[in-house]
Amino acid sequence: MADERLQRIFDLLLQKGHQAFLVGGCVRNALLGVEVSDLDMTTDATPQRVMDLAKKAGLKVVPTGFEHGTVTVICDHLPVEITTFRRDVETDGRRAVVAFSTTVEDDAHRRDFTMNALYADRSGVVHDPVNGLKDLAARRVRFIDDAQTRIREDYLRSLRFFRFHAWFGDAYAGIDPDGLAACAANLAGLETLSAERIGAEMLKLMKAPDPAPALAAMEASGVLNCLLPGADASKLGLLVHLEAGISADPLRRLALLGGDETARRLRLSRKQAARLLELRDGIGTVTPPSELAYRHGSELARDIILLRAAVFETPLPAGLESDLERGTRVCFPVEAKDLMPEFTGAELGTELKRLEAVWIASEFQLSKEELLT
Repeated sequence: MADERLQRIFDLLLQKGHQAFLVGGCVRNALLGVEVSDLDMTTDATPQRVMDLAKKAGLKVVPTGFEHGTVTVICDHLPVEITTFRRDVETDGRRAVVAFSTTVEDDAHRRDFTMNALYADRSGVVHDPVNGLKDLAARRVRFIDDAQTRIREDYLRSLRFFRFHAWFGDAYAGIDPDGLAACAANLAGLETLSAERIGAEMLKLMKAPDPAPALAAMEASGVLNCLLPGADASKLGLLVHLEAGISADPLRRLALLGGDETARRLRLSRKQAARLLELRDGIGTVTPPSELAYRHGSELARDIILLRAAVFETPLPAGLESDLERGTRVCFPVEAKDLMPEFTGAELGTELKRLEAVWIASEFQLSKEELLT
């Protein structure tokens, strides 16, 4: 069991007199009752000490971020990332010079949000150095101590602020005003971030169940236009509504925003950039769902229809799913050899396209014989 493996890693440190706590997302998610993916632990033991203890206990250990105080201990295929308590010595908005510490308090005050500075001991008791439990209960994403100071330590925290609000915040209560003001006051710092870091954060944000309130706050603060000049989030809420029962797709949602040079500014892969372009190009067409599905497959066709409905504020077409299914199932019955030798070269291609258009207009009903007569 995972619990037994985790307890073994706890004991690895505790039995030698060290402190050890689970921290961050795994504690936050457990308290919220949502899936826990990664396990992070923090301790007063140095990374070399953790490595020595793990090896002595016969556990695999990997120095994943040794210079920053992090190693990963693996117990029966369960990886736990263990980081020594730290405090910031110097920051430049992108990276920090840290020193090891011996207290949870030091470690907590260098983290970003109060809900991410919750520590659980071996017995499951939660330690709360910065009053994160109250914020977590209220679904309030709040920076630890002074928001501007936290942002200037790492300007990516501005984007994390909106992402965490989208995933964990209370949309009805609204976004934390102090945090929003701090983001608006530090727009210039966003220019120091790499496109890769910005892109990764934006894709995570856009995958949230409903990112619309967070995007509206990003737009109001100037952050969205700083990242994606010309982007417009006003129709995103409608798109999310139309997506009911359909999995969230960050590229579909990015296509709706518009904006100049999105693929470059977010450093999307070639495949992602190509799909984003297909989605945007499809919005302005009037191609029916069945033909879209025939030409591009049901997934891309569905996305284009969703985007059209959101942009033009219209309901989804009746019978959409059956049209998509029909379009992906059919196969154009005429082949080039059926037109030869009467047609060759460019004329052959032109005639094939003409017949295909006639066949599509018949809603895929005409047979080969009917098309060739």
